[in-house]
Amino acid sequence: MGKLKEKMPKVDVKGVENAGKGFLKEFKEFAMKGNIVDLAVGMIIGAAFTSIVNSLVNDIIMPVIGAITGGLDFSEWFVSLNGTHYDSLAAAQEAGASILSYGNFITAVINFLIVALVIFIVFKKLLVPHGKKEEEAPAAPTEKECPYCKSTINIEATRCPHCTSELN
Repeated sequence: MGKLKEKMPKVDVKGVENAGKGFLKEFKEFAMKGNIVDLAVGMIIGAAFTSIVNSLVNDIIMPVIGAITGGLDFSEWFVSLNGTHYDSLAAAQEAGASILSYGNFITAVINFLIVALVIFIVFKKLLVPHGKKEEEAPAAPTEKECPYCKSTINIEATRCPHCTSELN
């Protein structure tokens, strides 16, 4: 046992402890930066926004599309992968059949397109100030031309450094 202790490297426990504290301090600073907090708030608002858009699609748009297409319901579109015909998606699921619910995919694509459209409208139309941007006033000139030698000089000069003429 004594020989084993001699072969084992000495571990600097204080150094490891300080390194761990430094890592945690650095992580805390990173996590509390404004960008991370803004991202978290954006994710929460995005999740709430998604539920609103899903309700818009499922409760308003899809029934209108169904009424226009004669009662067509995308969510009932499916293919049974075992070859058996089922009258409804619920019946296929109850039977435990492997199904491909492409109607749900179509609904998800429609949801995505509507979310993209609404985000486009919000960011491009509502958040961008109306009208053209105010033109910035041009910066005050810092140089002028000597009326005698036509050299460029400092605007505050009272005598031209090139021709030594007195300026107004």
